[in-house]
Amino acid sequence: QVQLVESGGGLVQAGGSLRLSCAASGRTGGTYAMGWFCQAPGKERELVAAISRSGATTYYADSVKGRFTISRDNAKNTVFLQMNSLKPEDTAVYYCAATLRISNMQRHQVDYWGKGTLVTVSS
Repeated sequence: QVQLVESGGGLVQAGGSLRLSCAASGRTGGTYAMGWFCQAPGKERELVAAISRSGATTYYADSVKGRFTISRDNAKNTVFLQMNSLKPEDTAVYYCAATLRISNMQRHQVDYWGKGTLVTVSS
């Protein structure tokens, strides 16, 4: 079992920045690809960014390319999402996810979910 705990959400003005963190515990050891999904009210959960087990491969949704950066520290079992130039449409609950392969993440085939952290961007 893997437990994922997100932190770093909050209220920020448009144009501002936030850094989300996801701490993994349990049977981790860098064996999982990690990702961040977002879900706005009334909308489906969407993949925002993903990173392979080694960190060598990343994926970004078109809507966040150039603004968000995903990274990981396998020694600390933590994955990060640096969010810059935030827009009101980025407002959502952001969920950390773990799965065996980054390709699984893109198919929303997730093995473990965190409980989410709320990001609110005011205009």
